[in-house]
Amino acid sequence: MVLAFPQKRIFSGLAAGAFGVLVVGLGGWWFTLALSVIVHLALLEFFRMAQFTGIRPATKTTLVACQLLLVCTQWSANGGIDADLAAAVLPLSGAAICCWLLLQPVTGSIADIAASIFGLFYLGFLPSHWLKLRNLNDFDLTPGLDLLPGSFPETISSGMVITFVACLIVVASDIGSYVFGRTYGRHSLSPISPSKTIEGAIGGFVSAMIIGVLAGELFNWNLGFLFGGLLGGFVALFALVGDLTESMMKRNAGLKDSGDVLPGHGGILDRIDSYLFTPAVVYYMIKIIYPLIV
Repeated sequence: MVLAFPQKRIFSGLAAGAFGVLVVGLGGWWFTLALSVIVHLALLEFFRMAQFTGIRPATKTTLVACQLLLVCTQWSANGGIDADLAAAVLPLSGAAICCWLLLQPVTGSIADIAASIFGLFYLGFLPSHWLKLRNLNDFDLTPGLDLLPGSFPETISSGMVITFVACLIVVASDIGSYVFGRTYGRHSLSPISPSKTIEGAIGGFVSAMIIGVLAGELFNWNLGFLFGGLLGGFVALFALVGDLTESMMKRNAGLKDSGDVLPGHGGILDRIDSYLFTPAVVYYMIKIIYPLIV
């Protein structure tokens, strides 16, 4: 069976991938700026979907709150502000959103509050973990990097390579799901997204776990093959959850795509849905679970 990959999808996917490599490599405020733009555009698409269902979210307040959350997360990582102050942005933003809805001529509904707060969590709090992940600069987390020849350890950081690996696992999961689904797919995975199959999901899990195992060995993790495979499996799971969550919202709004910014991919949210839940999974597994097995 010959798999056909639409040219527009390939070109826009490669362009997005090259942009991602550039900003992750630069890190710092460049990465924060790029993430802020992506989050802003994705939030506009999310609120557009919400409005199609009759919901009136606190759009402007949530947009500002998400930007503030990202900036404070990066600022805290640089030591500019205390970590507790950065963490306070989330609950204070939630209160500000509720205040805005209370002051409207037409009192907000439960759906308005829920959509606004979910937007803050979905496209503010969750993406902020990409910044946390990129700023993991403790080489004890990736001891294998110390074994690299020459000046490599001086030009890269553990946060950079872990972020790259997290993205690569998501990509492997997406490609594995597509290839296995198109080749062997027979059983539908969920009515929310009829094109997804159980066989495709299994292919995505296997592909992601292979990348996780290779990363675990490269980083010289204790029980690297086991922890790396577990990490890959969890990333594949939450990438799938992110994909299906966005599909559920589009279905509810009666839309095929969240937007039309990216040729062949639809909107920004269509492209990043698999990347929203995954950074938190990677971050907390490496920060909390991995030290327990070292």
